[in-house]
Amino acid sequence: MSKGSREARFIVHPPAAVAHIREAARVTGEILAELTRQIQPGMTTLLLDQLAGQLIRRCGGESAFFNYHGFPGQICISVNDEVVHGIGRADRVLMAGDLVGLDVGVRLKGAVGDTATTVCVGGRPAPVAARLMEATRRSLDAGIAAARGGDDLSVIGKAIETVIKAAGFSVVRDFVGHGCGRELHEPPEVPNFTTTPRGILLRPGMVLAIEPMVNAGGWRVTVDKHDGWTVRTADGSLSTHYEHMVLITQGEAEVLTCPKTPSE
Repeated sequence: MSKGSREARFIVHPPAAVAHIREAARVTGEILAELTRQIQPGMTTLLLDQLAGQLIRRCGGESAFFNYHGFPGQICISVNDEVVHGIGRADRVLMAGDLVGLDVGVRLKGAVGDTATTVCVGGRPAPVAARLMEATRRSLDAGIAAARGGDDLSVIGKAIETVIKAAGFSVVRDFVGHGCGRELHEPPEVPNFTTTPRGILLRPGMVLAIEPMVNAGGWRVTVDKHDGWTVRTADGSLSTHYEHMVLITQGEAEVLTCPKTPSE
């Protein structure tokens, strides 16, 4: 999700709050990982949404998206040319080769986790889809690597767009990343494209949701006139979406939405 607040410039979370945010983010990452394991051809997007709701409740949390500004789903499920904010539907059956963006938000113990990935149903993307997925993943990695304490916020978007432009794709401009932690959307907004430095320096204790949304064609998008939520590429091209929450430190940012490994 990408509808942000503009009230404050940024939020620095104290260590006690970071501990709760870290737990919520980890659980959210684990739920997303489980959804990616269970998605398969023949599933409806409504069934996938219902499964997500079950997993969220099982962990003791609640969907951070459900009824947020009226959003009707447990998670966002965006297929092929849908960029973000897709709604699970009983009549939408997933087919082998479909690109599916899964965006999961969980509220747990007063904190929020938010993470997203794009998967190919059946595991065999077409060549253009494979290149788009790989470029978007690399752009997220580049944005995270750039997010270091003391630098201007704008370095994140510049790093992301540099990767995407080199790959020949386009970064969506109408929707951006955001602060996240105690609430789903907190300041500041985190653009995925090059902007003029705004004088917002990254500070240890800031938690950001970095989420490049990348189109195979042009960057322009449209919003579905019927459901008021689903965002699609204006030219019908494929789109991918990846997102991690990170904690800003003096050095490398800590990625919070990675599930624990068995050894941990």
